[in-house]
Amino acid sequence: MVTHPLRRGTASAIVTLALVAVLLLVPDAGRVSATSMIGALRAPGDPAFVAGHRGDRAHAPENTMPALERALASGLDFVETDVQLTADGVPVLMHDETVDRTTDGTGAVAELSLAEIRALDAGSWYDTEFAGTRVPTFDEFVAAFAGSRKKAIIELKGYWTPDGIGTLLDTIYLRGVQSRIVFASFDLTTVAHLADAAPDIPRAILKRDLPRDPVGLADYYGAIAIITTPASLEADPDAVERMHAAGLGVLVYTLNSEKRWSDALAFGVDGIITDKPSKLDGWIAKTAPGT
Repeated sequence: MVTHPLRRGTASAIVTLALVAVLLLVPDAGRVSATSMIGALRAPGDPAFVAGHRGDRAHAPENTMPALERALASGLDFVETDVQLTADGVPVLMHDETVDRTTDGTGAVAELSLAEIRALDAGSWYDTEFAGTRVPTFDEFVAAFAGSRKKAIIELKGYWTPDGIGTLLDTIYLRGVQSRIVFASFDLTTVAHLADAAPDIPRAILKRDLPRDPVGLADYYGAIAIITTPASLEADPDAVERMHAAGLGVLVYTLNSEKRWSDALAFGVDGIITDKPSKLDGWIAKTAPGT
């Protein structure tokens, strides 16, 4: 894909003006609160919000438009997806570093061009019903997302430069969906770049194991939440309480059984990322108070 320099420059200028307008009209735009994005922080036993992991991968191949559109059309609060850059700098939705597991091709995403990735079949591995399904671009996802009322957790895989982040912001601001997106990353330098490039878009830090001071970590990087594992909460049972006392959220990934869901709600987590979003949504409606 070749982007015309003038068109690219115009888009970037519009994005810059949009960001300046946000910061002028909303002086505290760089300090987005957790509650503005994920609602009131939960107490133990309260229903957490549900996020469809890579769309609704229980019914369609992960990170494809069928899975994402199903999640967007459901009663879920959030959809979660992963973004990487192709060799020619185009953001596409893919979890793994390589295309091997979820397409009929081989090779690293970062070493394949958009044309090469778009030529792959990303659905047949899941079911013949999805034969010919393509790897979506980030633009495609945001176009569909813009027509919904959902929120999205966008995980940036690996390390992202400010220029790479800019390719995402072009699409996000031009579609006007910045108020419904949370960026997430395991890479702390990427989180710092996100804070500089788009202070009005909230950030979450992904940590498999919580640090001793999760509040300090989140505050240092200006994150509204930490996304972690149930094991890390079991190792530090007071972590959720400390995070909530500081006005910060706690999300957990990737929980797929009623036992895990029940344990997570007992900690008072604010959100659960799951491969079975429809099932979890129904389970919470039946078992958790206030739904």
